[in-house]
Amino acid sequence: MFPGDGPPDLSALMASAQQMQQQLLAAQDELANTEVTGTAGGGLVTATVTGSGEVVGLVIEPAAIDPADPESLADLVLAAIRDATRAAAELQQQAMGPLAQGLGGLGSLGGLGGPALPGA
Repeated sequence: MFPGDGPPDLSALMASAQQMQQQLLAAQDELANTEVTGTAGGGLVTATVTGSGEVVGLVIEPAAIDPADPESLADLVLAAIRDATRAAAELQQQAMGPLAQGLGGLGSLGGLGGPALPGA
C-alpha cells in the first residue's frame, strides 16, 4: 500500500480483520478456560486464577491459621492471589502477544475493539 500502487483491497483487509478477530476470540476463550496457581508462605496458601484473571479457588492449610494473628493470614492470601495474577498476566502475554504483533499498523487506530489506555 504505497503511493501509486492503486487503491487498497478493502475486501482482503476486511477478511484479514475478521480472521484476526476470530483468533482473538479463540485466545480469550482459551485463557478463560485455563487455570494457573500462585502460592505464598511456602505453600500454606494457594490461589487459583483463570488466564483471564478471575479468582476461582483458594486453599488455606490449617497451619496458616493463627486466631491470634489474622493479619498474617490475610497477607498470605493477598500474596498468593498476586502470585497467581502475575502468572495469569504472563499467560495472557503469551497468548495475546502474537495477535497484537499481527496488528502491525492497525495498532495505531485508537485501540478499536479494546480498552483505551490511561492518558490516551
